[in-house]
This record gives sequence, structure tokens and C-alpha cells, in this order.
Amino acid sequence: MSTTTPTLSSTPRSTPTRLRERARSDRADLHAVLDAGLVCHVGLVRDGAPVVLPTGYGRVDDVLYLHGSTGAGWLRMLDGAPVCVTVTHLDGIVYARSTFHHSMNYRSAVVHGTARVVRDPDEVLRALEAVTEQLAPGSWTHARRPDRRELAATGVFAVDLAEAAVKVRSGPPGDDEEDIAQGGRWAGVLPVRTTFGDPIPDPTLPAGAPVPDHVRARR
Repeated sequence: MSTTTPTLSSTPRSTPTRLRERARSDRADLHAVLDAGLVCHVGLVRDGAPVVLPTGYGRVDDVLYLHGSTGAGWLRMLDGAPVCVTVTHLDGIVYARSTFHHSMNYRSAVVHGTARVVRDPDEVLRALEAVTEQLAPGSWTHARRPDRRELAATGVFAVDLAEAAVKVRSGPPGDDEEDIAQGGRWAGVLPVRTTFGDPIPDPTLPAGAPVPDHVRARR
């Protein structure tokens, strides 16, 4: 059971210093941004230099789970390491009457924390289920689950969601009154959406093999 509060706790790292009106303090907003994503970016320091890596993830309550091959150099560094995990959704390009006020409509989450390696077998399976369902809902019950060899080759890490920042921008451009009054220039928002195409079957499947419900539902 989560022990975190319904609101995000303000810390020096998680308090926006600019455009604070876009900040969201409700923990539900953090969950919504994370749950809507497919890829996160993990920032850490490796050999004295910053590294940012894209990877899949999953959430269970107020814990974010990351996974990868135990042979990956960056993954072996994670246990006990400070990390910054970000998820961003681009919802629209904001066209303004001035280039200064061009912007983006977006939802973003920035999580600060210390990664810990997950060793408990039950938690490992919960974490891998969360990662699988984040990317491909319905697959944990449809596909074969990882065997002992595959589990040994997979590293799983947890990052607590206690310290995080959420920012959201929506709506039209914030043009200056002088530019609005002058007229003659178009302004507005060009929406950006991520969509799924038609499923493409593996060529080794029998001809006419039906597409599973959980795949069709995603389409």
C-alpha cells in the first residue's frame, strides 16, 4: 500500500522556477502522465558524464519499474544510483503571431529518486507484468511468461514516485495584445496525436490466423 500523499511534495528539485502556472500538484496528474506513456528517458551519471537513455517502464501504485538486459552497462550501474526519469507527451504545436510566443501543448513528468534493484521474485514478476501491460495491454495473460533463464537475464529496478514534478500546457497561443490587434497573421494549434495502425501478422503464423482481441482493441 502506498504511503505517499495525494499531493506532490515540493522539493528544490521538483519545484518549477518558470511558468509555475503550468505545474500540477495532484498526484493523480502524475499517474495520468505516466500511465499514458510508452517510453521514458532515464538520466544518470556514467563515468562522470550525464547519460540519458530511452526505455520501457511500468507503474504499480507509487513505484516506477524499469527493466533491461543484465548485460547492459548502464543497467548494472543503477542500483543505489540517483536517477531522473522523464515522460513527455506532445499534444500540439502552438502557432502564434510572433515567433517568441510559439510553443507546444504538452504533458510532462519528471521523477527524481534513487534506483534500487528488485530481488524479490514476486515483485520482479509484478514489475515485469506492469512493464508488459504498459506497452502491450493484455499480453501478460496472452503470451508465454518469462522462464527461469529469461528472468536471470533481466534486471529489474524500482524508482519511488515520492519526488516528482508535473507540468501541462494546453490551449491557444499567448499572443501580445498589440499583435492580436494588428491582425493579418494566423494563430492557433496544430494537434499532434499518436495512433496505431493495422496489425501486421508475423509471417510464420498460419494464413488467416485471427488477431487477438487485446491487439485489435489497441488499434
